[in-house]
Amino acid sequence: MTPDQLVAALRAAGCVFAEEEAGLLLAAPGPLDELLARRVVGEPLEQVLGWAAFDGLRISVRPGVFVPRRRSQLLVRLAAEGLSAGAVAVDLCCGSGALGAALQRRVAGIDLHACDLDPVAVEVARANLPEARVYCGDLWSALPDDLRGRVEVIVANAPYVPSEAIALMPSEARDHEPRMALDGGHDGLEVHRRIAAEAGDWLAPGGRLLIEVAAGQVGVATALFNGRGLSPTVHTDDDLHATVLVGTVERR
Repeated sequence: MTPDQLVAALRAAGCVFAEEEAGLLLAAPGPLDELLARRVVGEPLEQVLGWAAFDGLRISVRPGVFVPRRRSQLLVRLAAEGLSAGAVAVDLCCGSGALGAALQRRVAGIDLHACDLDPVAVEVARANLPEARVYCGDLWSALPDDLRGRVEVIVANAPYVPSEAIALMPSEARDHEPRMALDGGHDGLEVHRRIAAEAGDWLAPGGRLLIEVAAGQVGVATALFNGRGLSPTVHTDDDLHATVLVGTVERR
């Protein structure tokens, strides 16, 4: 297959950036026909390639694992502010570990912990985070108890799509990423409620919880943080189409 034929096949499949994707597929290991077949049926390009570009890194991914979104770079950028070597950081709902890996790149020497409920994601995260401790389990219950009151920053790209809206998502996400990484319950904030309920027990004085939300969820999420002793601030990045809520524990 010539490069022009590959571009034509990708265009016919509805790939908007066909030329760019063709270059990546031509450089990827494995039989080109098989890679193309996976892509044209809607599998995310990142899963086909085996990696996703995120905040200057190549993050390993595989079929069935959530693909890190570019907008989540705002979480990392904000989390890195004021952080220094030796600080305890947690990547909650870590998926592939992309947020934790990017945070380590920005702030060398942090004591990083990560966890996810999906054992497949945990296996991938361990490969992406060789210098961190990665646990398999449900939110706070996955973390070692000796971290309580010591964590300076928690980043969480928790699922925040309302259950009824899953069917409206692009097929790349809906059909190829785990539902647990997408479905945030009736209003999209069910996991956020569970995270906020215990965050104060784990954060050090002045520690921060950073969590991604949709723009339309800011009001409810802000009230949720206030109700749990987390002083909220809202940050947006129009270029990334990102909204992040930061909740800070008061210094005692």
